[in-house]
Amino acid sequence: MSEGLTASKARNIFYGGSLFFLVVFGALTVHSHFYAVNTSTNAEGLTDSVVHGKRIWEENSCINCHTLLGEGAYFAPELGNVWVRYGGRDDPEGAREAIKLWMQSQPSGIEGRRQMPQFNLTDEELDALADFFKWVSEIDTQNWPPNDAG
Repeated sequence: MSEGLTASKARNIFYGGSLFFLVVFGALTVHSHFYAVNTSTNAEGLTDSVVHGKRIWEENSCINCHTLLGEGAYFAPELGNVWVRYGGRDDPEGAREAIKLWMQSQPSGIEGRRQMPQFNLTDEELDALADFFKWVSEIDTQNWPPNDAG
């Protein structure tokens, strides 16, 4: 009664399964895109200063040492929540000044500690970088990083 798996049936299973998973992959890709654009990212807060801060981040290759939302190198601290760690939710101006002063005081010269280079950024560039960190802190990361220390 049963012939078993014939070449025709195997081909149909292969093509049917391939088509099914291609449709599922496409749907998940579209869902991820719309989630990132409409839900997780703060598109309204994307100002020219934030874009400039991102450009500074890229030009100075900060990702070669730091992680940003889990992406990058693990040599230096996570910076996706640096705005929160410096108290940006309660005191935005204090956090901005603290970030700027930290950047200006590098390298710290403390023996035995990793040293961040001095990039000699202007006040405008430091403000833009702080704006970028503030914007990143407002992304819905679904509780990443898992703690405030990064």
